[in-house]
Amino acid sequence: MPPAPQALLVDLSDNALLAITGDDATTFLQGQLTNDVAALKPGQSQWTGWCSPKGRLIATLLLIKRGDGYLAMLPAELAPPIAKRLGMFVLRSKVKIADVSAGHARFGLVGPGAAQAAQEMTGLDVMSLPLGPELQLVIGPAGSIHPSLTPGRREDWTLALIRAGIPTIVAATQDEFVPQMANFDLIGGVSFRKGCYTGQEIVARTQYRGILKKRMAIAHVDGVTPQPGQSVYSPAFGEQSAGTVVNVAAAPEGGYDVLVVAQIQSLREGKLRLGSPDGAPVEIRRHPAEAPAS
Repeated sequence: MPPAPQALLVDLSDNALLAITGDDATTFLQGQLTNDVAALKPGQSQWTGWCSPKGRLIATLLLIKRGDGYLAMLPAELAPPIAKRLGMFVLRSKVKIADVSAGHARFGLVGPGAAQAAQEMTGLDVMSLPLGPELQLVIGPAGSIHPSLTPGRREDWTLALIRAGIPTIVAATQDEFVPQMANFDLIGGVSFRKGCYTGQEIVARTQYRGILKKRMAIAHVDGVTPQPGQSVYSPAFGEQSAGTVVNVAAAPEGGYDVLVVAQIQSLREGKLRLGSPDGAPVEIRRHPAEAPAS
């Protein structure tokens, strides 16, 4: 009988953790983020976004509810400016925002067996958060997690997120996409039933007026290394950019898997090029605009 499949263990210390605590933490976040924060129960997590007043994502967060408030995981490069900017909205609210990365261990589990491995690692102070069938997050106090699994690369985690269609906003893509462009509504990262939040009017208008012109696709590029924020081109749009690379990870079979936000028309035609109209082909693998136009 073959051995049970093993998960890869990825150190996620390049992601920061912000703690948002205080009596008004839920109300405060409910008025800032795209998802329904009030619906979270202790031990649960949700993908959520923080938008500019123009309704464009300036951060994507994994928000985790704890008994004393919330943890928000995001790329470390964004944590200081996001914490500072969020803090500007606290005003008289009883809310404290602090970077608690140094006090927490965080690991991703990727591949078959991830759920079982996460369960085995969960202890009194360690939380296991399912993000997909083969994608788990484990968070605990620094030094509390002592796994014996095969170590994976940071790239393995990024690749798993890409193949699950989960985007991560980085510095190069801040303020570029309305949440629906990055399929954030399709992964449950946007609530259209909660009250107002920063950028909500634009997000709602995009949803209900049928004005969405771009969507995100899972794609593949060979021969060159794509970069987040890099433009893609389509014959239908000539010298004008048709979209933007969101995230990139090396694929085990060679080349790079990418998430790319592009004009829906160009996704249907499937003739995207990287960096210039005659750049490397961008092979579209999956996107929500595959159905014929109505």
